[in-house]
Amino acid sequence: MNPEGCCCGKGQLRPGSKDFMVKVGDEIVVIKAVPALICDVCEETYFTPEISRKIDQVMKDFYAGRLQTRPVKAGEVDLELNA
Repeated sequence: MNPEGCCCGKGQLRPGSKDFMVKVGDEIVVIKAVPALICDVCEETYFTPEISRKIDQVMKDFYAGRLQTRPVKAGEVDLELNA
């Protein structure tokens, strides 16, 4: 991570938060409102090492079945491009 700016070379990183989403098998895990540094131009998101470690711990707890999760309705759309 470049603390002075984003890898796009145009924006500055500003404190904010983003939802972290990852697909695990047929499930989607969402960690809401994760603190992040977000580019004010391209919206690229950077997590500090500390936040990354916390995300890793949440995912370990998920894989180990130690999290109480609740199902939410979600839809998936496959994008098919016609040549």
